[in-house]
Amino acid sequence: MSAHGHADGHLPHDPEKATLEGRNKILGFWLFLGAETVLFGTLFSAYLALRHNVLDGPHPAELFQLPMVFAATMILLTSSLTSVFAVQALHHHKVKAMINWLIVTIVLGLGFLGLEIYEFYHYVQEGHGFTTSAFSSSFYTLVGFHGAHVAFGVLWIGLLIGQIFKKGLTVVTAPKIYVSAIYWHFIDVVWVFIFTVVYLMGKVG
Repeated sequence: MSAHGHADGHLPHDPEKATLEGRNKILGFWLFLGAETVLFGTLFSAYLALRHNVLDGPHPAELFQLPMVFAATMILLTSSLTSVFAVQALHHHKVKAMINWLIVTIVLGLGFLGLEIYEFYHYVQEGHGFTTSAFSSSFYTLVGFHGAHVAFGVLWIGLLIGQIFKKGLTVVTAPKIYVSAIYWHFIDVVWVFIFTVVYLMGKVG
């Protein structure tokens, strides 16, 4: 096998599912995401229960800047698409294309994080700190927890790219790429819920 495992005929079409270990890894990861869903569900419930408790702080309707949040949403949704392209390249054993799409995914993820950090900074300037009110605490916990997941995803995909450069695309490395793509889609779906429940509902009161 070549150093980068390029178009290797020995690799099956779905290299991530070629071994029992690979299939178990994917199944185990779905179970992990089930637990993550419960965790996010709890944070959403807390936010919905506390979102009107603003005390002396700003109200969501006067605080949120939808154009910026919409831009961040578009960036994250586009990154979901680029991770799909990466998995398609994986299935066709096009290692160079897969790495390129993963790099684009990382860059978009960093762009999203940059906007979120700027957004948080802006809110703090507006008097919306973590301890300002029950609303602000629940907001930062939910949105910040999601942001931490994005940061972890960026780091994880970056490490996987390094591993592919070192070991090539094999039945061992393929499931890791596949699982990271599932994770990335998961945090995108969670963000769509945050965009709807936190920002859109916040704007309409």
